[in-house]
Amino acid sequence: MAELDADLDHIIPSSVLPPFWAKLVVGFVSLLCFARSYDGDFVFDDSEAIVNNKDLQADTPLGDLWHHDFWGSRLSSNTSHKSYRPLTVLTFRMNSYLSGGLHPVGFHVVNILLHGGISVLMVDVFSVLFGGLQYTSKGQRVHLAPRASLLAALLFAVHPVHTECVAGVVGRADLLCALFFLLSFLGYCKAFRESNKEGTHSSTCWVLLSILLGAVAMLCKEQGITVLGLNAVFDILVIGKFSVLEVIQKVLRKDKSLENSGVLRSGGLLFRVTLLTSGGAGMLYMRWKIMGTGPPAFTEVDNPASFADSVLVRAINYNYYYSLNAWLLLCPWWLCFDWSMGCIPLIKSVGDWRVIALAALWLCLIGLICQALCSEDSRKRRILTLGLGFLVIPFLPASNLFFRVGFVVAERVLYLPSIGYCVLLTFGFGALSRQTKKKKLISACILGILLINALRCVIRSGEWRNEDQLFRSALSVCPLNAKVHYNIGKNLADKGNQTAAIRYYREAVRLNPKYVHAMNNLGNILKERNELQEAEELLSLAVQIQPDFAAAWMNLGIVQNSLKRFEAAEQSYRTAIKHRRKYPDCYYNLGRLYADLNRHVDALNAWRNATVLKPEHSLAWNNMIILLDNTGNLAQAEAVGREALELIPNDHSLMFSLANVLGKSQKYKESEALFLKAIKANPNVASYHGNLAVLYHRWGHLDLARKHYEISLQLDPAAAGTKENYGLLRRKLEQMRKSGL
Repeated sequence: MAELDADLDHIIPSSVLPPFWAKLVVGFVSLLCFARSYDGDFVFDDSEAIVNNKDLQADTPLGDLWHHDFWGSRLSSNTSHKSYRPLTVLTFRMNSYLSGGLHPVGFHVVNILLHGGISVLMVDVFSVLFGGLQYTSKGQRVHLAPRASLLAALLFAVHPVHTECVAGVVGRADLLCALFFLLSFLGYCKAFRESNKEGTHSSTCWVLLSILLGAVAMLCKEQGITVLGLNAVFDILVIGKFSVLEVIQKVLRKDKSLENSGVLRSGGLLFRVTLLTSGGAGMLYMRWKIMGTGPPAFTEVDNPASFADSVLVRAINYNYYYSLNAWLLLCPWWLCFDWSMGCIPLIKSVGDWRVIALAALWLCLIGLICQALCSEDSRKRRILTLGLGFLVIPFLPASNLFFRVGFVVAERVLYLPSIGYCVLLTFGFGALSRQTKKKKLISACILGILLINALRCVIRSGEWRNEDQLFRSALSVCPLNAKVHYNIGKNLADKGNQTAAIRYYREAVRLNPKYVHAMNNLGNILKERNELQEAEELLSLAVQIQPDFAAAWMNLGIVQNSLKRFEAAEQSYRTAIKHRRKYPDCYYNLGRLYADLNRHVDALNAWRNATVLKPEHSLAWNNMIILLDNTGNLAQAEAVGREALELIPNDHSLMFSLANVLGKSQKYKESEALFLKAIKANPNVASYHGNLAVLYHRWGHLDLARKHYEISLQLDPAAAGTKENYGLLRRKLEQMRKSGL
């Protein structure tokens, strides 16, 4: 648009206007803003989507990716999140393979480069949005509106709301979706080349390619399918030059020429829209068929407004969420990794002052829609229509209009809608520049916005480098969010700071009295601190609130076992296994209960179940060996020990247990080799040296026995058994010395 570009002439220097230099500047700025996150950790959702996702492991067949959700669960499972993004997971797996494991640097670098590439691509996209489609005689698109497209691309490149997508590795789903979304849009534009000699055939190929790219975008993230709707809007309102104002005027005048409207008579348009509709319907059908069991089940804490009984309350809160998303685009200073669990209290009446925000949002939207559809200026209609299209259409899957979503506000879903925001903001700056003589003031405002946003990107990228900074940064934004306090508490507990963790867990439970995961973790810490009564109360409440919470049932069983309430403990373990049949840790704890009750056969069976479900379950193998050893079944204990070491050959605790059995069976040489191997793997365990000393003592290697008794007592001076055995050895050596004299 020549007028808009002329309005921005004083803002964008002509030296960077050629497309190559414009893309170079945008690419460099985009990489600079988020470069700080390149060496960050895996944080927040990265743990489940990457670190604990079996689909990233080399031994998982690639075909499983097409039957699993984003988190590695089977789509057919009732507990599946139903996020179907196999192409994104495939890139994670490639990352892992190329970097030789789950090293976060490689994952972060790919995300940063993707954002840089998308920002560069935005120069071409904005050129179409602002300048329209114009091709040379050779079929090459003319780069129109260079100043407007460069400014909008810079605004996009430095927008802080993108930090979650770029600095959080799971945000790659949004980045890949955006990449193929934009390629689909640009591909659709290719269908309208003026130099197209082949006509309908070539045009159809580009439309079909656009649909294919839309399908690829959807396989990266569900939002990608909306590109088909955007392409249809672009075709009807921009290419077809459909004017709502003209139609309204003809309807009011009862003009019969309406029946002969060019848009309605355009066979090419109807054919293309039919292709888009058919492609979209086919993609939705396949998606629904793959999903299997219907939509995912979310809880009230994930999206409280969607559980409100009143339709009015739901509508008001949904619209308030829209206004918050708009505010994040306008003023992206208050950013949070999670906006659920009380972060945004429900609006329960129209008397709530926050209703003003949604009223302001709709006033602005209605004004823009009227201008976009009814303006007599066709260029203005095109820009506003496409700006609103990019703003609204990609946001629709997150709007709660078609189905319930599992979040209140999510910054990641604004990656694509921010394109529309950048279009509208750039258009607004151009209009403002045209109306005022204070050009330098506008230039200063634009430069200030770019610099402030870039600075905010750098700061926010730093906060996403590790979980401690990320979670604590949310306290000032969402102090009422129970999940924020829970995550800080979990982080502190993992670092061994139980006292501080308890404080944050208690606050999480106070803010959300039904927060079962916080109750479970708090109960675990209290159990470890031997505060068993309160631990039992918390865990009992957790399973009462969520009866199928298997982990809480197991932990309740452990507490009840410690309180000598054995029947209740057994019942809790059994309930946990009922809700999670493949639960090796629960079988292990059930085995410990049976061992305490001298039900040795039941204990062995439980531990065997644990090792079948999890062959590397070292504790279960060890307990089987020790129980068989203690009950005199040395041959069976030896067989189990050898079986365990074949599966876990480097486990020093298993070497130690089997060495004890072999020593009792008088297989001294083999026992000695295993003891020494265990000591080499972990030389600071007193019992390893002490039991090797006992072996040497029995074997008659008394000098070696004395050496290892002394090492054992240095490591653990209070070990009574070692002291006693060492005393016996010393007396024996003294007697031998005297008899030798």
